[in-house]
Amino acid sequence: MSSRRVADDACGIAQAAAVVGDWWSLLVLREIARGHVRFDRLAGELGVSRKILTERLRTLTEHHVLERRPYQDRPPRYEYVLTEQGRGLVPVLVALQDWADRWLLGDGTLTGEAPDHGAEAQRVASLVGETVPLDLRLPGTDGRSHDPVAAAPRPTVLFAYPAAGIPGVPAGHAGPPIPGSAGCTLENRQFRAAWPQFEAAGVAVHGVSTQTPEEQTAFARAEDLPFPLLSDAQLQLTAGLRLPTFRAGQDLRIKRLILVIGPDRTVRHALFPITDIPAAVEQALTLAVADRNAGHASVG
Repeated sequence: MSSRRVADDACGIAQAAAVVGDWWSLLVLREIARGHVRFDRLAGELGVSRKILTERLRTLTEHHVLERRPYQDRPPRYEYVLTEQGRGLVPVLVALQDWADRWLLGDGTLTGEAPDHGAEAQRVASLVGETVPLDLRLPGTDGRSHDPVAAAPRPTVLFAYPAAGIPGVPAGHAGPPIPGSAGCTLENRQFRAAWPQFEAAGVAVHGVSTQTPEEQTAFARAEDLPFPLLSDAQLQLTAGLRLPTFRAGQDLRIKRLILVIGPDRTVRHALFPITDIPAAVEQALTLAVADRNAGHASVG
């Protein structure tokens, strides 16, 4: 046995590559993280042959990255879901996307901003008409676990932001400012100011960032926020929607965006990039109210 092979036996990168270091395996994991968990849907989203898809699903299941879950008895049908071990790969998927967005699809600039017609903007725009994955539960600042989409019949305005200030932590603690990263406190305050209008219109508001629940709770209490902030520190929602990110120090942050989501979990509108925070909050309210009124009219 060669010295290279012996080294690979003790190398975590080599061992991980043996399981998921394949084009189709990574894309299968990407789609399952997006909530596409059934064979036919996976085949359609990926445009892959049934033979290749069957092989990759078998390999990932044998390595306990996926598990088969029955959803129909006659004839027997299964869907493929991430195990705890598989969920541990979600940050890897997001890191790969972040690297490609910056170095392959971008110009290498570290920024929380985005061009109007870049790859990230196209990806966010393509969320319109897509469904937010089921089985997502994120810890909130109220101590409870939340679905990022409010229960029907309320539509949801979900705003993602990089990171709000932590009370007691100096502003420069995280390092030099990154373009597009500032304004998170302002955004939360704008939603707080508009909260009575959202509440009167029957529209739920959820904020989300990759900060820890403890960091978000300290901020929410200091700002007296009437809506929950949700922690996507494990990047489940970020991977599920392929949200654009950037790295600030050692932390991966979501770029600022707003989604208007219907009671059926379908994304109705996507606002990105956001350069005028007050205008974006007002626009989100207008769009959510219009969609809600349209839904009431169609039911009537």
